[in-house]
Order: sequence, then C-alpha cells, then structure tokens
Amino acid sequence: MTAVLRAEVLTDAAALHALEAEWWDLFGRCPAATPFRSPAWLLPWWDGFGPGPLRTVAVRHGPRLVALAPLYLEVASRRLLPLGIGLSDDLDMLVAPDVGAEVGTDRAPDVGAVVLAALAALDGWDLLSLEELPPESPALGWRVPAGWGDDRAEQSRCPVLAWGDDAPAIGAVVPPGKLRKLRMARHRAERRAAVVETATPASAPDHLDALFRLHAARWQSRGEAGVLADPTVQAFHGAAVPRLAAAGLLYSTLLRIDGRVAGVFHGLRRGCRLYAYLGGLDPAFAFESPGTVLMGHALETMMADGAGELNLLRGREAYKYEWGAIDRVNLRRLLRRGSAP
Repeated sequence: MTAVLRAEVLTDAAALHALEAEWWDLFGRCPAATPFRSPAWLLPWWDGFGPGPLRTVAVRHGPRLVALAPLYLEVASRRLLPLGIGLSDDLDMLVAPDVGAEVGTDRAPDVGAVVLAALAALDGWDLLSLEELPPESPALGWRVPAGWGDDRAEQSRCPVLAWGDDAPAIGAVVPPGKLRKLRMARHRAERRAAVVETATPASAPDHLDALFRLHAARWQSRGEAGVLADPTVQAFHGAAVPRLAAAGLLYSTLLRIDGRVAGVFHGLRRGCRLYAYLGGLDPAFAFESPGTVLMGHALETMMADGAGELNLLRGREAYKYEWGAIDRVNLRRLLRRGSAP
C-alpha cells in the first residue's frame, strides 16, 4: 500500500519552519512521542546548531503529513544523522499510529520503505545512523533494500521509575533507604522556610536563568565546566524553553530556602511521562539536599496527577538507582547503502 504515500525531502531551514503547524498536528496524533520529537525542541536545535545540510523526509498521504524523519547530512563522514543529536535522549521518527486507517487499510503501510526510497535517491551519503531509538520505535522494524548493510546494537541505558495505572504512595515506588533520606531532606529544608515553585510560561525564563547559574556553580566547585557552559547550548535552551512552556511540555520547579534559590529541576512532560533532563544545585545548601527534595516533589506530583512514569534519561549515575529506577535500553540502527563494509 506504499503507493498511496509520497515523500518530500526538505533541504533548507525555511522549508522546515514552514512545516511547523503540520508537524504539531502529527505530534499530537502520536501520543507516545516524547517532547524531544516536537517542533518546540527540534526547531531551536536546528536554528542553533545546523551542523550540516538538511535532509529531512516528510511523508504524506494526500495533503496530510503522516510521518517525519528529521535528518541532516554530516558531510565529512557521509552520514545521515537525526536532528537533536547530542542534546536529546530520544531521536526517533514521528509516524502516525493511525496511518493505516488514514490510507483505508487495516494493514499499516510500509512507511519505512517510503522514507528509505527517498533517501536512496539522494547523493552524498553512505550511512544512515538511527540513534537513541526506544525499543518500540517503528524504525527498528523497517525493511531495508536488498544489498544494504543493517547493524543494530544497544546504545544507552535510561533508568526509569514506573508504576501502574493506580497512583500509589511514594513509598510503594521508592526504596526504604531513599525514602528515609527524602524525609530527612524535607525536614531540614522545611525548618528553613522551604518553598517549591512550579514554572509557568511567564516564569519559565527565570527558572532557566537559575538553572544556568546553579548548574555552573555546581560544576565549578568540581573544577569542571558542565554541559551548560557552552553559549550555543544556552542559546538553544533559551529558545526552546518558551516554546515548550507554551505547548505545555515543560516541567520546571525550583526550591527556595530562606528566600534563595537552592535548586532547580528542569524536565519535560507529556501525558503520563515526565523526563528529568537537568538539575542545578547551590552547594551552600548541600545539607538540605535540594535535589532530593525536588525529585521527591516531582514523583508525588506525577502520582497525584495519576501519571505513571519518571524517566531519568541517559546515564547510569548511582543516584538514579537509589530511587529504585530500572534500566530501559535505547538502540542504534546503522543502515549502510550498498554492501560495502
């Protein structure tokens, strides 16, 4: 049924921005898609970094966008890579789950065949590197043309705290030892007039400024720069945060102790899932453990809302497992055009 689908390759920023309204519509029809696949995240990334020629594939049924593969060409290595690479923990494509119904068949069309055929018609690349794919990614099931190389491997471990449809008490999710530390941190913070503030679209830029400041202070105390030291990275977040907040995809909280900002939790949220992206802590408040307080607040907020998952994203830092997180594994799939090694 692939004949009813057609692909267009976008090669410049103006074309990518012109797609934004349709991109949001497709994103809305993909409830499992993370905020990392939204225009609020990827358009600022492209505008800020734009590391190579754009090679994004838009797939349509009639006039309607049904799939989007946001890619660019890394000229030196002749690789096609996903937009958002380096700063995103999910680099999957967007494919409308109802695409079969849209084209009038019970069997889902082979969207992958349409995307790969469009890419095969392009010059200048040898390898399509599909990075940070979740286990349920449609791209993992794409059939490759005859003669292409196809390799896949585990890429990143993403510790996750998850619970069922019933919203439990936090003690049903967090191990007893960590729960005791959370209670102790809360008692210490409360003795100093601690208050947790949740960002609104109006206050989100102030939260981001606090994140920059505290993240830098924490890493400087270790003699290192930290991921937010790069002005281009800061500019990217400065452009993305208002878009994310306006779309309801931002979850940011800060903890004030004695009127001072002691910590910031910077995350993304969609539906029942919260993604803990970055944090910033003032070393002067180490005794009150602001990071622990804010993580506990995030967990209880999600539970109170009936939501069921807190994803701590890439990295096997010990603190994630202290909260009881279990690994989920992202995959990499490498598709090499032709059969050359």
